[in-house]
Amino acid sequence: MNRSWRLVLALFAAFALLAAACGGDDETISAGEGGGEGEAEEAALSGEGTNVGLTFDIGGRGDQSFNDSAADGIDKAENDLGISFTEAEPNQDGSNRAELLQLQADGSELVVAVGFLFEGDVVAAAAENPDTNFAVIDSPMLDFDNGAVPFADNIAGLTFSEEQGSFLVGAAAALQSETGTIGFIGGVGGFGLIEKFEAGYTAGAMAVNPDITVIPQYITMAPDFDGFFSADRAQEIAGAMYGQGADVVYHAAGGSGAGLFEAAKAQSESTGEKVWAIGVDSDQYNAVSEGLREYILTSMLKRVDVAVFDVTNQQVSGSFSSGNTVYDLSVDGVGYSTTGGFVDDYVSQLEEFKQQIIDGDIVVPTEP
Repeated sequence: MNRSWRLVLALFAAFALLAAACGGDDETISAGEGGGEGEAEEAALSGEGTNVGLTFDIGGRGDQSFNDSAADGIDKAENDLGISFTEAEPNQDGSNRAELLQLQADGSELVVAVGFLFEGDVVAAAAENPDTNFAVIDSPMLDFDNGAVPFADNIAGLTFSEEQGSFLVGAAAALQSETGTIGFIGGVGGFGLIEKFEAGYTAGAMAVNPDITVIPQYITMAPDFDGFFSADRAQEIAGAMYGQGADVVYHAAGGSGAGLFEAAKAQSESTGEKVWAIGVDSDQYNAVSEGLREYILTSMLKRVDVAVFDVTNQQVSGSFSSGNTVYDLSVDGVGYSTTGGFVDDYVSQLEEFKQQIIDGDIVVPTEP
């Protein structure tokens, strides 16, 4: 059924649906506790009659990155658990986020908001809809030292150790680089999240080559979030980095990453010297056109799909819990892709780094 019609039908049925809400505590828990992906077979089709409202960030389904990973998770929940779902996407300036959350809450037992920009509106919507559970991607909302609002019983945070996955692709970049110079493009800086990607990437590269040069640049700075939707600007920045000698560039810039891939292709074709790009969030080798795939060395995998499926499974099984769930390397919540075979020669080295991080022998920084 067309997704927009799902939302319309859900709104008509708003008062006919039962709502389920379970209490929780304000703790950080390990990913997978309380009903994870491994329980999908037992819970198969037990979600019939449960509706989930998936509310994307700007760009929605089809962004080839963050939102698409969330879409994969809800699609899996529909197939494996038998749930139904509606999906919605904010307008270009994001001004209707609160309205969308309320519309979704009217017809859903669980509302999943994709992105930290929803957090304030989720707090308000959760208070107005105590019988609906809410989950927010990338928002722990537990920073008590800075006056953050603590979790209500019907709010869960789903966060990731992006610095750990970025460490691994940083190591891959250094192992691949022939010039000793690599680049990093952040979509939006100044609010702490994307800096985790930069910090991990730089640390991973320096673990391989302490003398490597890393060129970082952010497209915009908060509160200007257009940097996640500026492919032309990312292409310009990447071109400049390649011109400065970088032969691998990693982006953490959402939809803007498309510009990086185009720049890698253009630089390689114009100079005859191949340069590389590294994707983010999903396996972007599989998302781009065939003509760009040969330039994508690897992608840092941020398993938003696992988190969306996990919290949906918790809702279905009656084990929804408030608090922050962290998805890290130990639960494959982050990682790197091997599609294309371009990192095959040094997978063993990357796996050694991965185990050292899991064992605590390497502590990856979260600030550049």
